[in-house]
Amino acid sequence: MSLVLLFPGQGSQRVGMGQAWVQAEPASRAILEEADRILGEPLSQVIAQGPEEVLQRTYYTQPALFTVEVAIWRGLQARGVVPAAAAGHSVGEYAALVAAGALDFAEGLRLVRLRAELMEQARAGRPEGPGGMLAVLGLEDEQVEALCRQVTAGVVEPATYNGPGQVVVAGEPGALEAFAELARAVGARRLVPLKVSGPFHSSLLAEAAERLGEALASIPVADPQIPVVANVWARPYANAQEVREGLARQVAAPVRWTESVRWLGAQGYGRFVEAGPGNVLAGLVRRILPEAQVILAGEPPETEELIGSHKRGEAG
Repeated sequence: MSLVLLFPGQGSQRVGMGQAWVQAEPASRAILEEADRILGEPLSQVIAQGPEEVLQRTYYTQPALFTVEVAIWRGLQARGVVPAAAAGHSVGEYAALVAAGALDFAEGLRLVRLRAELMEQARAGRPEGPGGMLAVLGLEDEQVEALCRQVTAGVVEPATYNGPGQVVVAGEPGALEAFAELARAVGARRLVPLKVSGPFHSSLLAEAAERLGEALASIPVADPQIPVVANVWARPYANAQEVREGLARQVAAPVRWTESVRWLGAQGYGRFVEAGPGNVLAGLVRRILPEAQVILAGEPPETEELIGSHKRGEAG
């Protein structure tokens, strides 16, 4: 059964992530050492030791996650794992594109750091506050979309479609409050404010998306060598130019994760490996495709089954 690599996004980070891979695989260790050289600062130390409040800053979170995910991928690669397709949630899409040969790690890391800066600064200094994000549990996608349209207190929009009954909205402070009132009134099971610095994946970040697009225009990008399902379109990137366009648009457009996983399932992919810290994507895939097999690769021992199956020629 063909194997799909999945790379998680912001929210999966934790101090100490990827350290078992760093200790076990020279290829993984080399990625963290390279990241320190590229950025000119000890990112590897922040990843390994924190402090937590530093790692939780978007400015550090996104480069740290990207670096660890590529390090895990290099470790899997060194052990003979060969994916048939890949996908990444939000910033995780950059690691997926590295795994597909579309992005060089060094260029990808510089882009991710710029992306983090732009997203962190996009709404800073607004008198009404920068805005934020709210996870909505227990409502259908169409209900959330309809409630967003009803809000007149400002901008609020669907930002990530994570799975059945789980949508995150992003918007301005007053609009988020108005949305929450409407959502409770129609029976939302739970509303969870996210610890982020702005309304990511919404039209409020249009300027950040434009500036990232300008940077992407001069970055070497290749056609993906395996399918990488784009967050923006929930279908694979066709070529390098689409990668540039999709990564720029992604900052200010919803992450269509539910559709992306369903597309993979419809193509016959049924074996997924979460190549990053935690198990957030594993849980979402199990909700979207209950019949799918999901393997965690955040720690090397967890990959024994995966690696053994590849050596027996059972996975693509």
